[in-house]
Amino acid sequence: MDPSIEWEKSQVDAAVPFRASANHQHHTWARTYHSFPELYIQPQSTKEIQKIVNLARRCRRRLVVVGCGHSPSDLTCTSSWMINLDHFNRILKVDFRSNVVVMQSGIRLYDLIAQLRAMQLAMPNLGSIDNQSIAGAFATATHGSSTRHGLLSQSVLALRIMLADGSEVVCSGDENTDLFRAALVSLGVIGIITEVTFQAVHGFRLQWSQSLHPLEEILADWEKDLWNQTEFTRMWWLPYKEKVIKWRADKTEQEIRTPPSNWWSGALGFHTYHILLYISTWVPRILPALERFVLSVQYGFTNDGDHNSGVGEGQAGLLMNCLYSQFVNEWAIPVQKGPEALTRLSAWIHGDNQTAQIPYDLDGHYVHAPVEVRVTDTSTTLGPRPFLDNTYSDGPTLYLNATLYRPYNTDPPCRKRYYEAFEWLMKELGGRPHWAKNFSTVTKEEFHQMYPKMDDWLRVRDEVDPEGIFVGDWHRRHVLPDDEGRTMLPLEERIIRTAPAKGGGLNWFGQLLPKSLSPQSSEESFDMLHGSEAATSAVVQGSAEGR
Repeated sequence: MDPSIEWEKSQVDAAVPFRASANHQHHTWARTYHSFPELYIQPQSTKEIQKIVNLARRCRRRLVVVGCGHSPSDLTCTSSWMINLDHFNRILKVDFRSNVVVMQSGIRLYDLIAQLRAMQLAMPNLGSIDNQSIAGAFATATHGSSTRHGLLSQSVLALRIMLADGSEVVCSGDENTDLFRAALVSLGVIGIITEVTFQAVHGFRLQWSQSLHPLEEILADWEKDLWNQTEFTRMWWLPYKEKVIKWRADKTEQEIRTPPSNWWSGALGFHTYHILLYISTWVPRILPALERFVLSVQYGFTNDGDHNSGVGEGQAGLLMNCLYSQFVNEWAIPVQKGPEALTRLSAWIHGDNQTAQIPYDLDGHYVHAPVEVRVTDTSTTLGPRPFLDNTYSDGPTLYLNATLYRPYNTDPPCRKRYYEAFEWLMKELGGRPHWAKNFSTVTKEEFHQMYPKMDDWLRVRDEVDPEGIFVGDWHRRHVLPDDEGRTMLPLEERIIRTAPAKGGGLNWFGQLLPKSLSPQSSEESFDMLHGSEAATSAVVQGSAEGR
């Protein structure tokens, strides 16, 4: 560790542990990016988190909080200090009359689900995976698939946040509301969320079924009751076969019933599919045949109407296996534009440019399957909406997720052209990209047009972190304005280069402004530093005065 950091550490709450290690290599779950933080820190208490924030400010370091790294973008990459809250993961309080649960922010969803189940409680909704921390899940607008539920953050009642000055602030729909709305989709730059107050529900089981349908049948039922027949509905579209697998689920009192498994669901099937995908990287024209193979072997479906079903614990039924490293490019559009989106994208994949009306030629590319199709509805949400909410307030929101597998961490050749065409279509239909995914063509100006509350979010960020201690290159590229006469905030980190990583993906290297210590790092100014830590930001004061 840098000797100057060792000295500063001794000056800031010396009795409080600083659990840091060097030589940590961070990578995203998909191994799309790798970075090498100067320090990797795993605090176990609020005091330890406060010490990290105060010490980073004195040592002029940026802070990045990371959980499972499931976002395949470089959002969590840093060469500065990385915080992981896996050991800050306890449930602190449960009110069994209201089913309100207070927890530390680092708890992983799978751990939260297990502990809630032991208390006969559950999360009301869930995305496709449970690896994320609770705070990381809603920081990028994670959602499930149901017209009776919205974003996961819809169940968040209050937050406790450690701000850049080391102060800890509580916010909710009634207290410090602007801070709350900014933090519900924070993108990691509003502060360090330390505590989450969450509305749980009584535990439940799900009876689910999945069945095979022609795409034309799904489109014909779109405006009827396609999305409302059951509480949870999601689909996987197989574009070359022009088929859709429809998955539906409702709560039930039935006993657990697991569907019969086959050889595909084990290691043999996993590796067979993986090898075939790798071969398709070099021989892409096999992808349509591979789609048919997966349909018949993985799902056991041959004819329209083929189906299977089961009964499972609520959260387990909502999860899916992501299988392999992958790029994911998911967009939200109004649900009524779904038929047009699927029809035009299908036409493009099949080389029908006249129907597709997408100004990018297919150029002989083949794409992976399936395309995931999900839905939410936040139009009836009573609480405050996140400033960076990517759903639509006047009706249900549809999500299309164009997944591309990276077999053995090898990028598919179709990525650039497929995502150019896909994103062009999504933008024309009024879409907004998922914050944690692999969008590639969206400009900063387009982001500001897509999000009418962007200026409110930026105002809160500016007020609670004026030096940019949480700001990275991803944020500057996509959402932070290019200030006239100032290219960087004092603690902002910018990317300086990337390089191919051994085994696939990119190594990411960043840099701050020259890392001289803070003017407040001397013993003479130490008392003044603590005075600044006690100060409350303008956004907190303003919200308090408005109550």
